[in-house]
Order: sequence, then C-alpha cells, then structure tokens
Amino acid sequence: MKLDDELRLIVLEKVGIYSKRFSTPEPQVFFTNKEVMAAPKEITEGCRTTAYKYYGVSYMEKNTIFINVKKIPDEKTLENTIVHELIHQRFPYLSHGKRFNKLVRQGLRGKTFDPYRKRNSPEISC
Repeated sequence: MKLDDELRLIVLEKVGIYSKRFSTPEPQVFFTNKEVMAAPKEITEGCRTTAYKYYGVSYMEKNTIFINVKKIPDEKTLENTIVHELIHQRFPYLSHGKRFNKLVRQGLRGKTFDPYRKRNSPEISC
C-alpha cells in the first residue's frame, strides 16, 4: 500500500477504535522504517533495525507500534496487523500461539476486553 495522508488517517482512526475496544491507551504509531530509526533507541529497543521485515511491530514497554504500510498488500491485512499489534499491547504476557491467534480473531470480530488487572493472590486463612 502507498503511504499518504489519507491512509495515515485511516490507520490512526482504526488504532483509536481498537485501542478503546481493548481497553489500552492509544499507542504512538510509526509508519516508516525511517520514523523507527529516528525515534530514541529506548522506545524502539528490541526490533529497531529489523522492523522493515515485518508487517508490524509492537514496542510494548513504550506503548508504541510500527505499522509497515509499504509492505502490507491490502486493507484486510492492514486491519489484521493493527489488531495483532494492539493485542500484543493488551496481553503483553502472551506469545504467538493458539490463544493469541484466537484473541486476534475475537478482536477482529468486535470483542471488547476489560482493562488489564493483575490477579490478587488469594487470602490464606488458617
């Protein structure tokens, strides 16, 4: 896909919608590898120089995502990539796998997720 102002706006709008649905703060979005490389290293740590290889990258520590629109072939893949990266933001403890893919499919179908809360350890009474 060709990156222009209209596509930028569409992506940012979708990121806002899905972020709200997934109960996560709206992340900063990078659209080009040049933007990733220009960002401070502490933001893009981990997948800085290889980001161009992927459709998207989630930098969970700094609430930032990279959507490589130049590599993405169509709108369906774009939507899938946005949801995929935001699921990483919402469920940072999950790796790719069956459960992760199930959450991506649910997100694409419109499911909403409650805000993340750490579990409280149960009170032990003697």
